[in-house]
Amino acid sequence: MIPAGKSCLLALKAIPNAPRSEVLGWLGEALKVKVHAPPVEGRANAVLCEFLAEELNLPRRAVTVRRGATSREKLLRIDGLSLAEVRARFDRPAHGR
Repeated sequence: MIPAGKSCLLALKAIPNAPRSEVLGWLGEALKVKVHAPPVEGRANAVLCEFLAEELNLPRRAVTVRRGATSREKLLRIDGLSLAEVRARFDRPAHGR
């Protein structure tokens, strides 16, 4: 269940076609994430949202792409957590640019 009233917008840099999905860390204000899916017909976005929801222990519907569906630079809406809570869960700098 998603806690009422809590949500945030998360800037994200996605790297599609990775061998596996993984969070690399923070690249400035954006979270850098590798996605194990090709950027074809929205597959990478679907896998990205599902992966982040699982990593954040949220239902799949809690993570949606708000902007950048066809770009590597995305803005995601996360329902159920504040940005500070998301940052705390992925509190490590990005490696590899």
